[in-house]
Amino acid sequence: MIQKSSSFLIILSAPSGGGKSTILNEILLRMDCVDYSISYTTRAPRGAEQNGVHYHFVNEQDFETRIESGDFLEYAKVFGKSWYGTSISYIKSRLQLPRHVIMDIDVQGASQIAATDIPYVKIFIIPPSMAVLKDRLVKRGTDSAEDIQRRLDTAKVELNCIPEYDYLVINDDLEQAITDVMNIIKAEENRVTRYNKPMQEFLQEEQ
Repeated sequence: MIQKSSSFLIILSAPSGGGKSTILNEILLRMDCVDYSISYTTRAPRGAEQNGVHYHFVNEQDFETRIESGDFLEYAKVFGKSWYGTSISYIKSRLQLPRHVIMDIDVQGASQIAATDIPYVKIFIIPPSMAVLKDRLVKRGTDSAEDIQRRLDTAKVELNCIPEYDYLVINDDLEQAITDVMNIIKAEENRVTRYNKPMQEFLQEEQ
């Protein structure tokens, strides 16, 4: 029987307000082979966010202890304020099952993961224009005018990282963007490099 290493990390990155969290949640609902990697962060919960569900909320001392113990696959300080990090032990445990693990992280974290031996696919998500992104941030109603401008300025920098990603999804129509990401995952499952020795294993069946 032909064997393959089908599990991999699915990295979603997007400017703040780009819709990656909404797309991620829909992927989890529609694909039962995908688990969510809950990040650690030092920022305070927003709205109805729950500890252990949306994030692991920890203080800076706890976060720094995890850095020192090597527990993070990647970590970064976002907007110069709060730390975010991903547990390497959780990622490896899920990929061994085997299952995919999906996560939404910024370009800094994605770059760190690319330097490891964890199998991954990187998908960058953007709205159709900067004007649409600004409109979405304003309508979200969670940030001050100053914060919105900072997020837009950061978005301009993040766009320079698009060539480092495997795929680009334009989030104009949400349903289409979700379908695009699902199709990418399905296609990646059948990438030739994920198979061990397909020719030899196929021919062995006739012996």
